[in-house]
Amino acid sequence: MKSESEMQNALAKYCSNAERCLTDVRKKLQAENFSFEEEKRIIDKLLREKFIDENRYARTFVHDKFYLNRWGRIKIGYELKYKGIPAEMYQEAIDAIDEIDYVETLTALLKNKKRSIKGRSMQDIYLKLFRYASSKGFETTLITNILKTLLNSIDDD
Repeated sequence: MKSESEMQNALAKYCSNAERCLTDVRKKLQAENFSFEEEKRIIDKLLREKFIDENRYARTFVHDKFYLNRWGRIKIGYELKYKGIPAEMYQEAIDAIDEIDYVETLTALLKNKKRSIKGRSMQDIYLKLFRYASSKGFETTLITNILKTLLNSIDDD
């Protein structure tokens, strides 16, 4: 078993490699069977020294999942909630997503997916596209609005 100091250094390095949240760090500490008091001391020091910053983590997570993975707000929110990030903190980060980028991203995802979908009817294609966008975490209303426009122009492609 590592000493408290060794574990603190290892976690500082772990947090330096990529943004980490308290949940990630606690999992590492629990795997090493540290006592509650030792965990608290290590985490307090990592927080004080800004190795862990939940606000920064939420902003980075939202940016990466939206711009790189092309996830919607709903899926991002669920993941951050699962990670134990406070709702007001992650909601602020989610609200920072540019609305134009958001709509353009969903539109591009649906256009690309539409090319690969085979359907017996227009309703079949609609449902497949709808399920796809929902699984990516986009809002029902937005998906519906974009699909109406997209599928009305299906003969134009």
